[in-house]
Amino acid sequence: MKSVKDHPIKLLLLIMVLVVSLSNAVNIAEAKEKGKAKKELEVAQPVPVRLGIDRINDYMQVFAGKRVGLITNSTGMNSNFQSTVDILYEKTNLVALYSPEHGIRGAVKAGDAVSGTIDEKTKLPIYSLYGATKKPTQEMLADVDVLAFDIQDVGARSYTYIYTMAYAMQACKELGKTMVVFDRPNPIGGIQVEGNLIKPGFESFIGMYPIPIRHGMTVGELARLFNTEFGIGCDLVVVEMSGWKREMYFNETHLPWVMTSPNIPTPDTALLYPGTGLFGGANISEGVGTTRPFELVGAPWLDAQELADKMTAMKLPGVIFRPAYFVPRFGLYQDTACAGVQLHIVDRKAFLPVKTGISLLYTIKEMSGDKFSFQRGAKTEGTMDLSTGDDTVRKGVYSLSELQVLWEKDAREFQERSKKYYLYK
Repeated sequence: MKSVKDHPIKLLLLIMVLVVSLSNAVNIAEAKEKGKAKKELEVAQPVPVRLGIDRINDYMQVFAGKRVGLITNSTGMNSNFQSTVDILYEKTNLVALYSPEHGIRGAVKAGDAVSGTIDEKTKLPIYSLYGATKKPTQEMLADVDVLAFDIQDVGARSYTYIYTMAYAMQACKELGKTMVVFDRPNPIGGIQVEGNLIKPGFESFIGMYPIPIRHGMTVGELARLFNTEFGIGCDLVVVEMSGWKREMYFNETHLPWVMTSPNIPTPDTALLYPGTGLFGGANISEGVGTTRPFELVGAPWLDAQELADKMTAMKLPGVIFRPAYFVPRFGLYQDTACAGVQLHIVDRKAFLPVKTGISLLYTIKEMSGDKFSFQRGAKTEGTMDLSTGDDTVRKGVYSLSELQVLWEKDAREFQERSKKYYLYK
């Protein structure tokens, strides 16, 4: 009797059957593993955050039969990248647009006046709320019944969008209009609160109300606080988010990030801004004019290694200081080589931007001697006072440790007082 090996064709067929069987077994095993992994992924995937504008259909009764105005900019879009302008134009009787600092498309440089114009797509008038007129006038709101606000904030006191909102709320109260705020995440979280409160006499458009430098609230929560604590008293509707938690930083929301202004390109820039943004009141570059604004800090005369060593020795949480050299292409020290540090955030939730920023400011001031100044080009020494909410930093009234104790006390007291306006846990 002949064996299989004596018949090459039979042997080949047997081998092919074995290979196919083995391949099928492997495919079945892989499919099972993929199915298991998919189920695990579905379980582990966080609940999506829905923005206020994503939930507009739940609030259509507010807009029914009303003429609507909208304060927004390039950050005003839903989670599918649809513009809030387009959404309201389709769903409501949108009759006018209003632009904050940086303009309706977010392209105007910080501090530059924004002019009124016509929106190319909708042909609606765009009224400027940055420049000579920061508060909507009676004429601007004559054809409006409901004024909506949809802009991404960064969680810092000095960011002007929240005061554009406050002025709009005041105008709505005075003129009998309804104010609607489409809520958005605080990109730097809602747990940590840092910094002092503005003292009377130091109010400005980078600090209208006594709130901390890092306030820990969403724009909707701030609107509620402004409305009650500071006596605005307008007819206010906040379109709440769903799925957002106070512990979340923007990267955890899985939402698209649109730069909130020309020098806030990423969520990490927003996290740095409440601290290194303080250097806007001194003759120290905060990296504006480079591709790393608010991440690079320095000046032509500084010793980068010495500064990095001093900052590292402070053991500030969540950040590493690297000696850095850079040349701003516009702004302070344009085309001039600067030395300083680059701040690398290694733990967002541990990082304390305000504590880090003021520590860096005090250290650079001590290292610089007479070269350091609170005068910055055309800006007067008072700019630092407006940024910090009083004149104690500029005048050197307190040591760094004394100042931090006072600022932490202010932050704790504000946080307790503001909790009643929270919309999220």
